[in-house]
Amino acid sequence: MIAKRIVPCLDVRDGRVVKGVNFAGLKDVNDPVTLARFYNEQGADELVFYDITASAEERGLFTDILKGVASEVFIPLTVGGGINEVSDFERVLNCGADKVSVNSGAIRRPQLIEEGAKRYGSQCVVLSVDIRRVGEQWHVFAKGGREDTGLEALEWIRQGEQLGAGELVINSMDTDGVKQGFDLALLKAVSEITSLPIVASGGAGKMGDFIDLFQLPKIEAGLAASIFHYGEVKIPDLKKQLNTAGIPVRMV
Repeated sequence: MIAKRIVPCLDVRDGRVVKGVNFAGLKDVNDPVTLARFYNEQGADELVFYDITASAEERGLFTDILKGVASEVFIPLTVGGGINEVSDFERVLNCGADKVSVNSGAIRRPQLIEEGAKRYGSQCVVLSVDIRRVGEQWHVFAKGGREDTGLEALEWIRQGEQLGAGELVINSMDTDGVKQGFDLALLKAVSEITSLPIVASGGAGKMGDFIDLFQLPKIEAGLAASIFHYGEVKIPDLKKQLNTAGIPVRMV
């Protein structure tokens, strides 16, 4: 079996890692380079770096900070924020990223997914989707969760796969930062309509949440932020517990 991945996430605003609840109330956490070094040493399988205000502020991603983070990690690094053109792919890849996460830029211009996949390969293109339940539907949100696009999430995911995305990051805005478990209903619905590997994000509060998560099909990774940033869950301890539960992980 393919080993499940544990992925810390650095949400970066104004050069600092921040974290909130339901995409709001952001609080300062730490320096991104310091945290990147820590997670590399802790045995994280990958690291995600999001410049969370780049799209809303209509600017490019802060490449100087990204270079500092990339210099500290020897694990795959996924980078997102302000990715609007293929030239943005090249810029962040040249800074040390291994995969490029597209979100608001792809919503505005879906061909961005296809262009990135053709030039760099599908394995490089990660479609990150910020999703919140609105009535009886799941809607896609843009600009760091600030804007309801009205897009139905499952249909957008289908389209993203057809255009050439190689991986999905499913960010549940309803469970983000709440620490009551991943949004299993949403993740199950996504797993039923895609063949792509899924990285689940939003809701991790304890080790058992990851055990519950990895019972679902096609979930290849669990992404979390605050529980790792604040030391509530330590990655080596989490991997030991997952291994004991019979879930394959890369031990360090």
